[in-house]
Amino acid sequence: MKRRYRVRRVVNYVNLATPLGLLLCVVGGATRRPGPDGLVLACGYRFRFPIAGAFTVGNVVLTRRDALDERLLLHEGRHATQWACCAGLPFLPLYLLAMLVSVVVCGDQASYNPFERLANLEDGGYPRAPLRRRGRAGERRST
Repeated sequence: MKRRYRVRRVVNYVNLATPLGLLLCVVGGATRRPGPDGLVLACGYRFRFPIAGAFTVGNVVLTRRDALDERLLLHEGRHATQWACCAGLPFLPLYLLAMLVSVVVCGDQASYNPFERLANLEDGGYPRAPLRRRGRAGERRST
């Protein structure tokens, strides 16, 4: 394993993100197995929230599926790096704020979320939604 992935794994343990992911794995009834680049794959997650093909907490990738394709694993690995860069748990409110901004500007939770864009929208299976059109001040929009 490359040095950067070993560092990411250690940082995400120390900042408590990976232990939180492992706790969610146990509570969600998922089966753990080693993944690429120091990730832990937790397949068979039983809860329907969050609504996504997979989601990452620290170095733990949780999914309801039995397996993940290579592109989605690359996407989720980038999120693991984001957890490390955001010092762990502060990633949650930052991600939620970014998701809210994306919904406001385009009506989609991922398209203008910088965390999803940096993780590569297409690898995560997200479409690129256009910005909402707004009329100039004083103009009436026809509906």
